[in-house]
Amino acid sequence: MPTDLSPLWISLRTALLATVVTFFVGIAVAYWMLGYRGRGRSLIEGILVSPLILPPTVVGFLLLLLFGKNGSIGQWMSQWDFTIVFTWYAAVITATVVAFPLMYRTALGAFEQIDANLLSVARTLGASEWTVFWRILLPLAVPGLLAGTTLAFARALGEFGATLMLAGNIPGETQTIPMAIYFAVEAGAMDEAWFWAIVILSISLSGIFAVNLWQTQRGNLTVGSQARKERKRRAHASRLTPMSTGTRSVSEKSEA
Repeated sequence: MPTDLSPLWISLRTALLATVVTFFVGIAVAYWMLGYRGRGRSLIEGILVSPLILPPTVVGFLLLLLFGKNGSIGQWMSQWDFTIVFTWYAAVITATVVAFPLMYRTALGAFEQIDANLLSVARTLGASEWTVFWRILLPLAVPGLLAGTTLAFARALGEFGATLMLAGNIPGETQTIPMAIYFAVEAGAMDEAWFWAIVILSISLSGIFAVNLWQTQRGNLTVGSQARKERKRRAHASRLTPMSTGTRSVSEKSEA
């Protein structure tokens, strides 16, 4: 077991912050794309998911061009003597960029599975777009959003290539668990590499297991609620049946 556990804390801080950012931005962009039918939709969609299909080194290179000292954002930040490259902020930015497509696509898929008639009826009854989003769309999409959050966190936690190019490998500052594994293997420290591999595997599997457990329990509660409603309906119907039978008997006697 290594004595320096800073890669663990750096990875957790980076992944958590990146997940929080992608959660809100991903949901907002997915909701906007849900109703967008203008020109260039396919192009916008391709740009949004490009970090998912591009090699991590290409993503890191593009971010380096953007945030480097000669980049547009880098030059603007240099006016205040602030730099992003080779800092912990660079690790957060790269983790956010590569995790965003997973959150965005999962959120959009969850929104698209909701019956559009429900939203139309709510608008017809006078509900505002804000009310439709918070009271109908978002609650129905919770399982998908939770799955997207888990995937985004796992992707941010395991980011390596783009982070290495933009944030570098600075022990105690930007060295995450994937970097610790890579450089441990390169140095021949296989025990250390195994330790970090088990740590990151345990964290990722724990998150996935927790989400699956929550969805299973939620499904059981839903099924149980539906079963209780069905039993109440049948009990109510059984109470009404004798009354209707008695009414028919009285009617028949009166006719006779």
